[in-house]
Amino acid sequence: MAIGLVAGLVVGLAAAVTESPVLLAVARGLRPLGTLFLNLLSMVVIPLVATALFVGVAGLGSMKSVGRLGVRTLGFFLGTTLAAILIGFLLAALFLPLGAMTPDQQAALREAAAADSAFVRRAAEQIPTGTGARFIVELVPANPVRAAVEGNLLPLIVFTTIFAVAAAALPEEKRRTLTDLADGATQALIKIVQWVLLLAPLGIFALVAGAVAQFGWSLVKSMAVFVLAVIAGLAVFIGAVYLPAVALVARLKVTRFLKAAWPSLAMGFSTTSSLATLPTMLHAAEDDLKISRTVAGFVLPLGAAVNRAGSALYQAVAVLFLAQLYGIGFGVPEAFQAGAAVFLTSLTVASVPSGSIVSLTPALVATGLPLSGLTLLIGLDRVPDMFRTMTNVTGHVTAAAVIAAVEGEKLE
Repeated sequence: MAIGLVAGLVVGLAAAVTESPVLLAVARGLRPLGTLFLNLLSMVVIPLVATALFVGVAGLGSMKSVGRLGVRTLGFFLGTTLAAILIGFLLAALFLPLGAMTPDQQAALREAAAADSAFVRRAAEQIPTGTGARFIVELVPANPVRAAVEGNLLPLIVFTTIFAVAAAALPEEKRRTLTDLADGATQALIKIVQWVLLLAPLGIFALVAGAVAQFGWSLVKSMAVFVLAVIAGLAVFIGAVYLPAVALVARLKVTRFLKAAWPSLAMGFSTTSSLATLPTMLHAAEDDLKISRTVAGFVLPLGAAVNRAGSALYQAVAVLFLAQLYGIGFGVPEAFQAGAAVFLTSLTVASVPSGSIVSLTPALVATGLPLSGLTLLIGLDRVPDMFRTMTNVTGHVTAAAVIAAVEGEKLE
């Protein structure tokens, strides 16, 4: 995968710098192959989330265990997300003044953003409407099959959790029948993913080469300070929050944890999808770190669906960046509004490339920032998307290790 990533960067950069028709044609022609690779991974995501979560919850065996594990897991997710937002605002305030735009540059960027309004319209159409009460009501699906077909993971997770809790309350013999069936399905789906991963180097090469060739470094350079602020913020967040949690709570050596998590981090970095990385994370947690299937099967699917601390940090930096870019005042009240919007919408960020940008719209609306700024962010999003997805994946594996340790498991 590392070779595929480097080769994709080399080919994409060569095509962008030389503008060679042959290299550009090759890089663009590879995109369908990259899309096919992601489709093969995505094919098993929905059933894998459902079966793995069911096995994890039903295997707990009691309502008390389900509630305790759920509260601890969500508490970890929400606490780290809040820390990520605060770190994002701090790093943005330190870095972004170094990359202030001139009035001419601002005008050119506004013109470029206004020319592409289709994405803005699509993004706005995907924002959940209604009150917070409606959002909560829609978490319980009237038709769980439809939620699965449409890829609505949060309602599907709610249904699967309720179903698994009911199964956990059954007599041991009946409960084991259901959990054995779900566990067999999970193992079969993971086997499919292992076959697909044989194509990972080629798929990653195609994805990266196409993206770099299309956008080039000219756009990346014009917003280099923004990208640097995001990457620095994510690095500070991992170093200040996740790794200490691994060392102090999970009682694992940081080097041991990183060695076990590295394949998952590389997959998340390359594919920019937490869900596509779920099979790799399950393997790292259960087979390498020796986390129980009960904890791993509950924490990791739930984390892949709702834990987006890296995305929340990115969104916090992006809000301040757009405010500076358009010359709009941004004080403490605006920061509070943006932070609250980012905190809430981070739970609904789709686990797909550039999902954080679509979910950024409520924060822009809450603070009066122009939605046209989304078109600027999408142009160079591949680079920060890689880093924030890697951060999200780090958080998922960290959460599994921490929760397992709190539950009394001894990790290796």
